[in-house]
Amino acid sequence: MPAARRPLVAGNWKMNGMKHSGAELIAMADGYDAALKDKADLLICPPATLVALLAAETTGSGIAIGGQDCHAKASGAHTGDLSAEMLKDAGASFVIVGHSERRTDHCESDAVVRAKAEAAWRAGLTAVVCVGETRQEREGGSALAVVAAQVRGSVPAGASGANLVVAYEPVWAIGTGLVPTVGDVEEMHGEIRKVLAEALGEEAGKVRILYGGSVKPDNAPTLLKAADVDGALVGGASLKASDFLAIAKAYA
Repeated sequence: MPAARRPLVAGNWKMNGMKHSGAELIAMADGYDAALKDKADLLICPPATLVALLAAETTGSGIAIGGQDCHAKASGAHTGDLSAEMLKDAGASFVIVGHSERRTDHCESDAVVRAKAEAAWRAGLTAVVCVGETRQEREGGSALAVVAAQVRGSVPAGASGANLVVAYEPVWAIGTGLVPTVGDVEEMHGEIRKVLAEALGEEAGKVRILYGGSVKPDNAPTLLKAADVDGALVGGASLKASDFLAIAKAYA
């Protein structure tokens, strides 16, 4: 991995977590020792109800806190939504946009995801833009083309290594226990890097591309050392400090 890209291991807690979940985060902070801090960045994206609380609890720990989604507008009559500015105000420094569960459950298009990424930048947040193909698309041979189109449609102009992370999560691998081969992951990450280079030139070499989809302590050492993989977006395994730290220690 080029020195310009420091590994990032991010946890997406999804719709899980209560106030007492802060104990797991504190355990993560305790385990985020000097050796691991020297090797990788850690990020936890809890439900919106916990962002401010966990941001306060992680002060000085080196663990970043992020949101799981944001609205494209800074404010307004959008009941139930949160703006990127609100997340920033609560202590977030990242926000996930375009996760497949948002694309599917809320019918979010690439254009919507792109607008949310722009909102993240407006608020001073780093956007974690998610892309990925379905099982049908993978088996039909269109996975590369589908993901390339998502990257082109979802990443705004002006992206850089400082304001953008791309997370490749094959939809069929999320929470299923199914994992693509290392060769498939390397091929897809290489394609994403190629598409980014077409748009960003040399800056594309600074953008971190994470792999997500049933990442666990036992497969992390193999997946996270694959070519063009700059870290992981972890789902269920990020809810337990021991599992999340074990994944991160693939870099230690």
